[in-house]
Amino acid sequence: MDKFLIEVDHEPTNYACLNAARVFFQTGSHFLRQAEWGCNDGVHKAWMIVEVDNKDQARQIVPPLFRSDARIVKLHTYTRDEMENIVQFHT
Repeated sequence: MDKFLIEVDHEPTNYACLNAARVFFQTGSHFLRQAEWGCNDGVHKAWMIVEVDNKDQARQIVPPLFRSDARIVKLHTYTRDEMENIVQFHT
């Protein structure tokens, strides 16, 4: 399995924050209940790190209301050998 960062943003209004949180919690999904929120610091986004087989599976975790705009990033921890040759990952 691969690890993905899921980022979901919403408008910076009280209603949008309440709605986003409500949608996440009402799904009953373990992943969504574990989301980290930045609203209290003025960053109106939620983040989750999940382990699934591919990017499409990660996107399916996101509630349909937010799915099309969600940002999905595959994460990777570099090994020492990879770090020595990191230029190959940026060409």
